[in-house]
Amino acid sequence: MTDENLAKEQKSKKKVKVIQNFGKRKDAVARATMMPGKGSVTINSMPLGLWGTEFSRMRIQEPIMLASELSKDYDFKVAVRGGGYSGQTEAVRQAIARCLTQAGNKEIKQRFVDYDRNLLVIDPRRNETHHAGSASRRGSRRHEQRSKR
Repeated sequence: MTDENLAKEQKSKKKVKVIQNFGKRKDAVARATMMPGKGSVTINSMPLGLWGTEFSRMRIQEPIMLASELSKDYDFKVAVRGGGYSGQTEAVRQAIARCLTQAGNKEIKQRFVDYDRNLLVIDPRRNETHHAGSASRRGSRRHEQRSKR
């Protein structure tokens, strides 16, 4: 084998560290893939600079800024579905934060928890289901509380 072929073979055997994780908020689910790169963030095949509003972009950049020394060496590809506008934003930032925690050390995890616990922990609150009843009801169980006595 020549030196060139040997170098190509070793290069192809080199493992690329790819990390996948997810984030959830309300009905939105985001699946993030973190791979070695230059620090770009892509959401639904769209660069972060074009996705959503300025406020949502700032919310998504929070975990990236908190772990800036680690995140500058990785690219993020996120696929998000379901839910609404703010739910998707929260799901994306949670997915990115969980990827960074998986790749980093306990110090990064503690930094995320100190900043905002929802970066790592899924919020269990869900909407209450509709309860059928009179047509005048507008909410889930809309009536005044009544005394039993």
